[in-house]
Amino acid sequence: QVQLVESGGGLVPAGGSLRLSCAASGRTFSTYAMGWFRQAPGREREFVAAISWSGGRTAYADSVKGRFTISRDNAKNTVYLQMNSLKPEDTAVYYCNADALESRVVVGRGDYWGQGTQVTVSS
Repeated sequence: QVQLVESGGGLVPAGGSLRLSCAASGRTFSTYAMGWFRQAPGREREFVAAISWSGGRTAYADSVKGRFTISRDNAKNTVYLQMNSLKPEDTAVYYCNADALESRVVVGRGDYWGQGTQVTVSS
């Protein structure tokens, strides 16, 4: 059984930065592809970023390219989302998703989800 716990959310002014973390339990973390998704009130969940098990491949939504960076530290069983130049439209609950198959993670169908962390960007 794998548990994912997101942290690092908070309230930040527009233009500011946050770094989200997703800490995973278990010894198989290094084999999982990981992704970040977000959901704002009244909107459907949307893809933000994903990273392969090795960290060699990354993908980003067009809306965050150039501003967000996904990375992972397998020694710490943790994936990160560095968010810079934040905009009010980035306000959402951010979730991490994990699966052994990259193809499942990039569409939000990974087997494991965290509970989410709230990011609020003030204008």
